[in-house]
Amino acid sequence: MCQRRSVFKPMTKEERESLKKRCGGSWKLVLRFLKAGEVCFRREKCQAIAGPGHSIVVTKAGAVYSFGSNSSGQLGHGTKEEEWRPRLIRSLQGIRIIQATAGAGRTILISDMGRVYAFGKDSFGDSEYGVQGSKCVTTPQLVESLEGIFVVQAAIGNFFTAVLSREGRVYTFSWGVDAKLGHQTDPQDLKPHLLKGGLEDIPVVQIAAGYCYLLALTCQPSGMSVYSVGCGLGGKLGHGCRTDERYPRVIEQFQHLSLQPIVVAAGAWHAAVVGKDGRVCTWGWGRYGCLGHGNEECESVPKAIESLKGIKAVHVATGDYTTFVVADNGDVYSFGCGESSSLGHFDAATENQAQRHENVLHPKLVVSLKTRQEQVMQISLTNSIYWNAHTFALTKLGNLYAFGAGDKGQLGTELLAYQSERGNPERVDIDLN
Repeated sequence: MCQRRSVFKPMTKEERESLKKRCGGSWKLVLRFLKAGEVCFRREKCQAIAGPGHSIVVTKAGAVYSFGSNSSGQLGHGTKEEEWRPRLIRSLQGIRIIQATAGAGRTILISDMGRVYAFGKDSFGDSEYGVQGSKCVTTPQLVESLEGIFVVQAAIGNFFTAVLSREGRVYTFSWGVDAKLGHQTDPQDLKPHLLKGGLEDIPVVQIAAGYCYLLALTCQPSGMSVYSVGCGLGGKLGHGCRTDERYPRVIEQFQHLSLQPIVVAAGAWHAAVVGKDGRVCTWGWGRYGCLGHGNEECESVPKAIESLKGIKAVHVATGDYTTFVVADNGDVYSFGCGESSSLGHFDAATENQAQRHENVLHPKLVVSLKTRQEQVMQISLTNSIYWNAHTFALTKLGNLYAFGAGDKGQLGTELLAYQSERGNPERVDIDLN
């Protein structure tokens, strides 16, 4: 069964044995590790990323389209001109991309061979509007410092970048000043550092980066766990306190809840997890109701969303005080900050401007997506405190719908002269299949 997994196929005999040992000594545990990574929508699937002002779309064939803001060359077309329509990155011809991530002014792509390509700001650790003088790279460039590491996922925070190897090891760039991530680095450091501490001997299947913290979903013989590291303000590390963690620390609350996490999401200031049984837990800053508990209180440990009882979730996405949940039947629920219409609660009959900007304290069905009569598989939304948010919904039929802020072309369509956003989901003209 392991042989059928695309990540496993190119591994040498020695690499396979090493992975087997790392996973607990049995092929059954290796298979569970590989399957757990696939559940996270990380490998061998088309993907749409709603970045800060710009968008990246990866097709099933591994082609990459980009559009939106391009002030740092983050679209990868060799220019700094905005693109209002999806445009193919032609310099990647012959390279099959399987995963993408976007940060403020930067984009990272990962190929099926585990190679990492970056463009935009030539730094892994600039803050969004920092004083550091980064130069810009306007076409995808191979990250040579990762040579020898087969990468399967990347995550961009505000001050750091993290990558995950196929063996389940986490490496970070930058933001190591004062050992915030367990090592000392300069903000401009282009060398990856192995994340020290509790994760060194535990295989990780997914990583997620917030504004100033990192989450890691692990697969162990005893089950699935979540580790957190970084800034603890607001309780977003999930340990029942608001202190920082220099080294990854397991979030123990999931054991108390008898919940096996299968997907983890890190918003700017809050986090969420989907359990194997379909429950959704949130924690961290609760501003605008982004935790879905009916208030704006902070939660310093994961707490199940009671109003989603009876709904089996399969996917969760978080942004800047916004959260989306996808149910197994394709229904989508959103809650939190309603600014820029990114929650999708648009009343086409009344075109009520105030309603679509309302903050939502409880999970609310996104009717504007349900009327499309397509099963939604994946949601991506902007995870930035500086940019107005936009949202993508990817359906089982391979269609991509976009709504929210579109002032830089990040929705893939030109808006009317008086418009800066779109409340109603509209299909992006791109063939994902």
